[in-house]
Amino acid sequence: MGKNEFLTPKAIANRIKAKGLQKLRWYCQMCQKQCRDENGFKCHCMSESHQRQMQIFGQNPTRIVGGYSDEFESTFLEHMKRSHRFSRIAATVVYNEYISDRHHVHMNSTRWLTLTQFVKHLGRTGKCKVEETPKGWFITYIDRDPETIFKDKMKNKRLKADLADEEKQDRAIQKQIERAEQMMMATEEEDGAGAKSTVLDRTNEEGERKITLSLGGPSKKKNADPNNGTLKNPTMVFNDEDGERGSKRKRDVNNSASVLDELIMEEEKVKEMSNRKEYWLFEGIVVKVMSKALADKGYYKQKGVVMKVVDRYVAEIEMIENKYVLRVDQEELETVIPQIGGAVRIVNGAYRGERAKLLAIDADKFSARVQIDKGIYDGRILRAVEYEDICKVLE
Repeated sequence: MGKNEFLTPKAIANRIKAKGLQKLRWYCQMCQKQCRDENGFKCHCMSESHQRQMQIFGQNPTRIVGGYSDEFESTFLEHMKRSHRFSRIAATVVYNEYISDRHHVHMNSTRWLTLTQFVKHLGRTGKCKVEETPKGWFITYIDRDPETIFKDKMKNKRLKADLADEEKQDRAIQKQIERAEQMMMATEEEDGAGAKSTVLDRTNEEGERKITLSLGGPSKKKNADPNNGTLKNPTMVFNDEDGERGSKRKRDVNNSASVLDELIMEEEKVKEMSNRKEYWLFEGIVVKVMSKALADKGYYKQKGVVMKVVDRYVAEIEMIENKYVLRVDQEELETVIPQIGGAVRIVNGAYRGERAKLLAIDADKFSARVQIDKGIYDGRILRAVEYEDICKVLE
């Protein structure tokens, strides 16, 4: 058995040394061979196999370098799509993850000399969103998958349809408000007319002097003598008339209040239908990341603050612990309920977008009682709001 064969100690030691990444300048992409030091790389360059590969390279160097460049770019973007599809991340982090595979296409065989040049190339071609910061270059993957583009088109159609529905609902609500105001004005006019309908009659056909105060037919007949039509007890007349007038006003007030309550309930139903959306993200709310794909990165069930909403369904989140920024779809997020007394935002339903204060929690029904503390509905208490419809606000 030779000293460098497969199971010899020397061969095993060589494999242990060659395991893992070595220096890039001692790697030959044409031969796909990694050397451990400068002397080994020099010996390899003088070998016959390397000379044959270099002759092949000399026949068409542009094509070979272009092929390596295209392969490097496609595999880099594929890794970006799998691992950081919705994230804004440092380019060096992605590159270190990519080169962890020993058999990757090395950058010294491509047309780009540095990672900065490659990142700028991705930005110019529109394959990634590139940002230069004091901490280095940051990139965000731009998904151009046909399925994703189709989903975006469908989302845009839904958004346009939602806007049209919102305009229709706003017009319907405005008409109901005008109708309620007209009914209230009509009720007030009836009350004023009833208070002025008093008639004073001093004589009858026989010339006798009598006082008759009429607020309506039934009261007059009830207190009059059926034989001569004279008034038996004037005090009773006034008491009965005042009682009937007070009860009538009370009934009118109750009727107007019930009508107003019905209109408010109807208005809330219309608002619920118009404001109940598929998307619920707002800037400034605290959410919990529920994506198991990010569990190996340590972000699963971690909280962050929504810094920006993209296309209504995707949020850029700054993690509370390490201030790292992620881009996550709302399907992989969950609302956060604060302690009682904390500030929340109503993210869906009739009062969507309003700020409120958490008053109580019903754990059995998964609902909460909140009080709106700002806006035109200031002070209104909502008694059964689902957990999914409210979210903690970063104060």
